[in-house]
Amino acid sequence: MRVFMADDSPLVLERLAQMLAELPGAVELIGQASQAPEAAEAIRKLKPDVVILDIRMPGGSGIDVLRQIKRERPAPVVLMLTNYSYPKYRDMCMAIGADFFLDKSTEFEKIPQIFQRLMQNRRVRNPGLLLAL
Repeated sequence: MRVFMADDSPLVLERLAQMLAELPGAVELIGQASQAPEAAEAIRKLKPDVVILDIRMPGGSGIDVLRQIKRERPAPVVLMLTNYSYPKYRDMCMAIGADFFLDKSTEFEKIPQIFQRLMQNRRVRNPGLLLAL
């Protein structure tokens, strides 16, 4: 599973990279960005399976990036990770196509569970992967 992270906090990016490295299974961090325009461009080029995306970043909005990347086919799974977990943002992100919406301060530790579930779902949908286990 190829993962791209976009957040303007170096500490958040570092912690996410550490979490991903500790996950059992094939999770590969293929890139990261700290600004919205570079995130949108890199995601379009790298075509990750999963994107972890902050709502507020320099140069634009993670919501705008979400709109752009959900138009791609196949669209990546998107985890919105934010300090702005207001219902209006949650509703907007989910309506645009976010698969998960997490509050950094209270739900950060749910990320490993989400990835384990995504990996399990991927194995079930692709029987060929079961043979590799």
